[in-house]
Amino acid sequence: MILVDTSVWVEFFRRKEPVFTQLRELIEAGQIRVHALVFGELLQGCRSTAEADFVTAYWETLQDPQSNQGIVEGGRLAFEKKFGAKGIGLVDAVLLAEARRRQLRVWTLDKKLAAVLHKSERVM
Repeated sequence: MILVDTSVWVEFFRRKEPVFTQLRELIEAGQIRVHALVFGELLQGCRSTAEADFVTAYWETLQDPQSNQGIVEGGRLAFEKKFGAKGIGLVDAVLLAEARRRQLRVWTLDKKLAAVLHKSERVM
């Protein structure tokens, strides 16, 4: 199973290839997990009600009750690994903690986040 970072969703919603096709296929195959914080970031960046409604529709379809867990755990991981000094924010730290707790791989286009992922945790 794959936890998808905001950077990938942005490319998906922009219909950028190859991300669009790859993510669509993974969604259809039931291989994607989402996190509430990622969709919060996506909604924050929406430029219109139509965009926000579109993003919300995906959230409502894919939401995962377990995605609200681990925020404090992510903060602790960020503290322990000094992620702030590496330019990695709380949302990314939460995603990493969530992925590790649930044994998920992370798909990100963010170079800073990718740099702290173990090879086995990355989607190439």
